[in-house]
Amino acid sequence: MRLSIVQPQYPQQYPIKRWARMEGAFQRRKEKVVVIMGATGSGKSRLSIDLASLFPNSEIINSDKMQVYRGLDITTNKIPQAQRRGVPHHLLGDVDPGQGELSPGEFRRRAGQLIWEMRKRGSLPLVVGGSNSFVHAALVEKLEGNVNVFDSPTPISSELRYCCCFLWVDIAFPVLSQHLRQRVDEMLDSGMVDELAEFFHSSPTPFPLRKAIGVPEFHRFFNQYPPSHPLRDPAYVEAVRAIKDNTCHLARRQIHKIHRLRLSGWDLRRIDATQAFLSGSHDVWLTQVLEPSVKIVKRFLME
Repeated sequence: MRLSIVQPQYPQQYPIKRWARMEGAFQRRKEKVVVIMGATGSGKSRLSIDLASLFPNSEIINSDKMQVYRGLDITTNKIPQAQRRGVPHHLLGDVDPGQGELSPGEFRRRAGQLIWEMRKRGSLPLVVGGSNSFVHAALVEKLEGNVNVFDSPTPISSELRYCCCFLWVDIAFPVLSQHLRQRVDEMLDSGMVDELAEFFHSSPTPFPLRKAIGVPEFHRFFNQYPPSHPLRDPAYVEAVRAIKDNTCHLARRQIHKIHRLRLSGWDLRRIDATQAFLSGSHDVWLTQVLEPSVKIVKRFLME
């Protein structure tokens, strides 16, 4: 099965570069930004690459607070360069963790600068990531200092400084949980332990990356054993189990925050990717995830 809307049509239907020449329109309207949200492991990166490949002059701004830092590419599950299909990515491994933790306010400043630069060159910004505190900071009209809005029961402002199209990639939690546990195994097979061993033996270890899932869980193991120790020790098994459990806990927290945003008036368009993940079929991904997303973005850009 092929997606009914094919790529060559988009440069004709959505000549994004012409927006850069519409200076009067930019003065009257807010910049348009596509935002792809969802729990960790829900397919946000895959969808963003698919959309960026279909809509010309799209660029991706990463909004995952661990993936912004340089290092631990496997542990933080950064999308490999070979899978980006030439789509420009920003704030993905760009920040030196030795300079300290990137605050939501600083992320807002950097993301805002990137969106402004994309506007000037006629590109479409895609903000993609699971860190909802970063998404909120980048998009809300007024950011109240360093207060974490998700720690407060009060409603979150729905006044945004951009014209946003929100795509929420959602998966039934039992399916997502199984996928996340399998993904940890795949990350381990890809060299995660070696990457963590190198990280633990660096001096000093960058503070922000110590919070990445996988680092605290393996801290005990690497304190007790050398990197060459057999990976069948109970301490290793316990570390892997903790990574899987904590990844699922993170996903639950992210979903809760997304519901908070939706209840606060953020117009999140839910895309159900459950069957695509259950089947593992590319055709199901096209018809149930990509095609509905393309239609939503198409209407958004034509408004």
